[in-house]
Amino acid sequence: MQRFNDTVMLITGAAQGIGRHLAERAAQEGAQLILVDRSHYLQEVADILNAQGNDVLAINADLENWQGAESAVQQGLERFGRIDVLVNNVGGAINFKPFEEFSDVEIQAEITRSLMTTLYACRTVLPSMVRQRSGVIINVSSAATRGIHRIPYSAAKGGINAITASLAMEYADAGIRVVATAPGGTEAPPRRISRGTPEPQNEAQRAWYQAHIDQTIDSCLMNRYGTLDEQVGPILFLASEDASYITGTVIPVAGGDQG
Repeated sequence: MQRFNDTVMLITGAAQGIGRHLAERAAQEGAQLILVDRSHYLQEVADILNAQGNDVLAINADLENWQGAESAVQQGLERFGRIDVLVNNVGGAINFKPFEEFSDVEIQAEITRSLMTTLYACRTVLPSMVRQRSGVIINVSSAATRGIHRIPYSAAKGGINAITASLAMEYADAGIRVVATAPGGTEAPPRRISRGTPEPQNEAQRAWYQAHIDQTIDSCLMNRYGTLDEQVGPILFLASEDASYITGTVIPVAGGDQG
């Protein structure tokens, strides 16, 4: 299938996990790719895809601030002239513990990573999509909007859902669709880039971490984690013309967990 010939797709958090697998699958379907991450591993991903005959631009940028998002979008536009699809994949919980154990600094870090990155990327890409009168924004939310031991992360992903609904309503007349997936637990290769999660220091901290894993599986009707292919497939569907009548929707991809 070549659903994305002549389509420029910007993927954030593309150095590993869902983002990298999405880049690989989108490249197979003909997409021109702008890959954004703050990790140096990103260039390795781009080099592999370019060696296979794809057209891929790697941009190192910190999307936790406005300047990083603006720079990434501008570099992408300078290279390709347009951005047809934005996939806001960057994010991820840092701490796993009861809410009363979170400090103000830790709360802000979760919100910055998993909400502000998407908010900034949406804001910086919208002017070009409005000018071209077309575009798709896909936000990666989470089934953890209903979960334990990561409340600030849950709040951030709830914000992603609100961004999705409101942007879809505000920009439908401009020909822009805004949708989201809400992944559940996902099996992925070992992380090469740490999220910054502290190593558990005692039995209580180990129990807090295990409890969130147990809750994730228990909330899934299929009682398992999903695969990278099971997460990426719905994203590619939403990016394609097959989903041309879908906007403002958050699609759970969590084995029956509605999040």
